[in-house]
Amino acid sequence: MTWVKKKREYKGALTNYSLLNKLRKENKTTNEFEIMVSNLSLEELIGMKLELASNSAGGYLYGLPLWKSIPEITREACFNYAISACRTKKEAARLLGITVVYLRKLYERYDTDNYFGLDIDSTE
Repeated sequence: MTWVKKKREYKGALTNYSLLNKLRKENKTTNEFEIMVSNLSLEELIGMKLELASNSAGGYLYGLPLWKSIPEITREACFNYAISACRTKKEAARLLGITVVYLRKLYERYDTDNYFGLDIDSTE
């Protein structure tokens, strides 16, 4: 009989968060789409998204402070990724290079539990 290592299950504060699972439940993504997106660079993906938004708005995005909005949009995307990828808030804060106190402020600011569809109070 060979020895088989048991997989440790970790039940941290962020184990219920998964951006991919959220998008799959909302039928916004499929495996095929994810493969196609993984072949694009981040710049291509953002440019494509802006072009699609421009087309649906009649060809122009006037009145939108796009240049000033980019840092906030990317910060929120990075925050959602960190929450999804890490097991604990402390680990997510280290990934982002911020303090846990600041991470908790961002957690409330972006209404993370509501975004991921959870109604749990996870303190760590």
